[in-house]
Amino acid sequence: MKNDPQTLSVAPMMDWTDRHCRYFHRLLAPNALLYTEMVTTGAVIHGDRDRLLGFDASEHPVTLQLGGSDPEALARASAIGEEFGYDEINLNCGCPSDRVQKGRFGACLMKEPELVRDCLVSMRESVAVPVTLKTRIGVDEFDSEAFLHRFVDAVVESGIETLVVHARKAWLSGLSPKENREIPPLFHERVHALKRRHPDLTVIVNGGVTAVDAALGHLEHVDGVMIGRAAYQNPWILAELSAALGWPAADSRETVVEYMAAYAQRHIESGGRLNHVARHMLGLFHGQPGARHWRRHLSQNMHGDGASAELLLEAMCGPPARRAAG
Repeated sequence: MKNDPQTLSVAPMMDWTDRHCRYFHRLLAPNALLYTEMVTTGAVIHGDRDRLLGFDASEHPVTLQLGGSDPEALARASAIGEEFGYDEINLNCGCPSDRVQKGRFGACLMKEPELVRDCLVSMRESVAVPVTLKTRIGVDEFDSEAFLHRFVDAVVESGIETLVVHARKAWLSGLSPKENREIPPLFHERVHALKRRHPDLTVIVNGGVTAVDAALGHLEHVDGVMIGRAAYQNPWILAELSAALGWPAADSRETVVEYMAAYAQRHIESGGRLNHVARHMLGLFHGQPGARHWRRHLSQNMHGDGASAELLLEAMCGPPARRAAG
């Protein structure tokens, strides 16, 4: 399998894929492409950039995902992202939350393909790094395959070379963001068909990919697989999939915990709290003996004012967890 980071990526997830989560995922899958949470153009331009955009050098390759619909603002935010060292800038055209819609970005932009194209043109003109798009297969009643093809035909006029497609449509009202990730049916074949229609476009499929065999099956039809909630509920899937691709991968859960304990200690010494880091690790022993002990011990103790990085090692010290660590 080609060693292209886009072959395996971890989806941008609001409130989850912060710098601590990305550091953790990087240990599991050294070559995968990681994404920030979506950051609005207004936050990038006017907010605390070091807090919003700062990241550890070990996270490379990492993509900054932007939310916005104003071409000029997106161009400015993209340039700022490039200055911070991001390897790629991605435009969000798939998030269905009410807050996103009020800002006129996310999935609602699928109804305005020419505007999306113009946004992407402005972004590409402002940076030298690649600009990509993440979208859905449809939105509200605009859910036909023909609609998707018209949308993609328009946005690729911008010159983008990579498209990430969540294989569900989005409902802009009536469903919560969580329900929008679960209720609309998956149509992976539509994403496969996009690749056939645009053979020169790098097409990455997202949505409902929860097992290594399924991911490898998709790679027979598209260029890459993006893992979303499965990477959070069962992070070890990233190591398993990396190994299946013939890539470097974490060799044991125990080793990952030891590295994360050292990272957490540095974070605490700089004024942070253990739970900022440990909350991303609760699913590390998913499906393994000792998983309940691990999760419960961390959940009950990581929020305390005096919680130290040693807690991560303590949570792993029980015999069942140690057996699972490999």
